[in-house]
Amino acid sequence: MSQEKNAASTAEAASSSVWKFIVPSVLGLLLFMTPVPYEDGVTIPIAVLAGEFKGLLGDQAPLIVTVLISFAALLSVITTVFRPLHDKAVLSTLFLTSYPWLVLRVIGAIFAVMTLQSVGPEMIWHAYTGGLVLNDLMPTLLAVFLFAGLLLPLLLDFGLLELTGSLMSKVMRPLFNLPGRSSVDCTTSWLGDGSVGVMLTSQQYEQQQYTKREASVIVTTFSAVSISFALVVVAQVELEHLFIPFYFAVTLAGLVAALIIPRLPPLSRKAHVYEDGRPAEPCELSKKSLRELWHLGVTQAMARAERSSGLKSVAQDGAKNAAEMVFCVLPVVMAIGTLALVVAENTPVFSILGQPFIPLLELLQIPEAAKASETLVVGFADMFIPSIMAASIDSEMTRFVIAAVSITQLIYLSEVGALILGSKIPVNIVEMFIIFIMRTLITLPVIALVAHCIF
Repeated sequence: MSQEKNAASTAEAASSSVWKFIVPSVLGLLLFMTPVPYEDGVTIPIAVLAGEFKGLLGDQAPLIVTVLISFAALLSVITTVFRPLHDKAVLSTLFLTSYPWLVLRVIGAIFAVMTLQSVGPEMIWHAYTGGLVLNDLMPTLLAVFLFAGLLLPLLLDFGLLELTGSLMSKVMRPLFNLPGRSSVDCTTSWLGDGSVGVMLTSQQYEQQQYTKREASVIVTTFSAVSISFALVVVAQVELEHLFIPFYFAVTLAGLVAALIIPRLPPLSRKAHVYEDGRPAEPCELSKKSLRELWHLGVTQAMARAERSSGLKSVAQDGAKNAAEMVFCVLPVVMAIGTLALVVAENTPVFSILGQPFIPLLELLQIPEAAKASETLVVGFADMFIPSIMAASIDSEMTRFVIAAVSITQLIYLSEVGALILGSKIPVNIVEMFIIFIMRTLITLPVIALVAHCIF
């Protein structure tokens, strides 16, 4: 009788683990990876929720963002300088920081107040600098951070990534030398938003799921621009009728860059160790059969689901994620994004940096090469600026190339770059610029080839 009870108890526990895995994981898939039509485009439910929330904030969004950033800067100064919260783990995590990051948070708060009130030098609060960041970008990021941060535990804490990581190792490990779970980060970015992909990668890096090299590669290579943003870029250069070949060019060039760039410095030189210093263990998963991978993935997923604390864990981890992104990252994005746009709008720096690309553009037979060269480097400040500049170019082929390259460059300081710098992932601004140039040099010929086939 006792054996029957034990068997029944074991079966009940197994059934509980299965449901603990299935329900949150399906919810996570529906929210983060299910394409849905929205505002004449395609996106994911998380982005829809964020968009609706942003709409509810309305004209008050810049004020709310300014208050949050100023609050974060003030508490960061108090906590970092005077350390009154050293015994409060959560608060110290949010507001205790190093002095360079403290300076950036304070600068971000100052820029936000100046932009909101339109005071101080106009170059700071102009519509194309601080105004663009505070009024257009920050409300979107606030909404995305709140919903994505709160609901990310559905993807992270219940076994979905363990199962996906096991199955996708057959593809991701041989091609990109990355864990299979990184395919989720890529898909989330592609369907939703690059910032969500960076958040997802950052969380897993801090949980010791990615090594320094893996996390660095993923955020600079696989934090892809969403389909919906690609539609906006195509519309800006008035090439909506060519969206399918346009996105084909973007996908092909992105794949080529993903195969090459992680194998070159600086990414190839990143330490293959976890954040806590543990060396990565050799991965033999890609050598196993699909049946073995399925069995291993299911076993690991069940074990991960069993360790989770359920809804309480989702709420606590989600609130912590959202708070970290809002209070730690928003001020940095405001500071770095505004500074980058000030440089782009008021100095010839990016135009000068674009001059060496003129011979390459001429070699690739791209019309209006001089004008096109000015747009290639300015994308490091903000991904949308090249398309704005390209709108005045007569050649459709040139506009096609500029718009596609701006998307495949991936790294731009007004959002994704600032998010990476604000995270614990070990990629600095110099390395990001080097990777940005490498992506430009690798993707430009691929996109030019596709353009010549079309025009």
